Amino acid sequence: MKLLRVGATGEERPAVRTDEGRLLDLSSVTSDIDGAFLASDGIDRARAAVAAGSLPALDADGLRTGPPVARPGKIVCVGLNYRDHAAETGAAIPERPVVFMKDPGTVVGPYDRVLVPRGSVKTDWEVELAVVIGRRARYLDGPEAARAVIAGYAISHDVSEREFQLEYSSQWDLGKSCETFNPLGPWLVTADEVGDPQNLGLHLSVNGVKRQNGHTRDMIFPVEHIVAYLSQYMVLEPGDVINTGTPAGVALGLPGTPYLRPGDTVELSVDRLGSQRQTFGQA
Repeated sequence: MKLLRVGATGEERPAVRTDEGRLLDLSSVTSDIDGAFLASDGIDRARAAVAAGSLPALDADGLRTGPPVARPGKIVCVGLNYRDHAAETGAAIPERPVVFMKDPGTVVGPYDRVLVPRGSVKTDWEVELAVVIGRRARYLDGPEAARAVIAGYAISHDVSEREFQLEYSSQWDLGKSCETFNPLGPWLVTADEVGDPQNLGLHLSVNGVKRQNGHTRDMIFPVEHIVAYLSQYMVLEPGDVINTGTPAGVALGLPGTPYLRPGDTVELSVDRLGSQRQTFGQA
């Protein structure tokens, strides 16, 4: 099942996208797609409502697609999680996941405008698989337990400002938490529909030029390991988002470092999760 939120910023309504591409209004089941919805078996309730044929159709024409999860409690990110990306940045293969946090306020819709920060000269792209947590998780004891707390997956664009990230601080937060720096969606695709999260291709192009063409099988730390690992150090709550890393092909590792500028258009996709498209503007 594909869950999404449609409407103007701050006025999104919950919806379901059917296999035929129709939108169904989920407002009779929940006021929003958020942690409370996920924690209260909302996915099962939504699935039952679809099966019962009780949801009215929505006219998709002119409707903005917002992020599929209302503002997450936290965004936890894993850096350097693809061998080819670590190599292109000159970093050693990490022995443990490289973990950092990203401001949840960075989340925007998959087609919203993304802003190049004032003073930025090194704004970069990163297509990633996002994991959305569906149940409270602490001290998980392995992959099977981790699998049970995953509600689903989405495309995440972990936009990064490399000068802010790598040169201004010993931590990465400054380059990761600028406004609009995390387009998410278009859908939250439930875990049962996605299947094996280590069998997904990731793709990204800038102004029509392909830049990233990776695969989740090349992750250093697979999804279920990441979820179980994080649960040893923090409590994962329903609605939390985990960005699981990006493959090679970012501007930082390319000849000439072709960083993003206002007016550039980025298109990205992940197999079975849809696609995004953003045109960059100036903050």
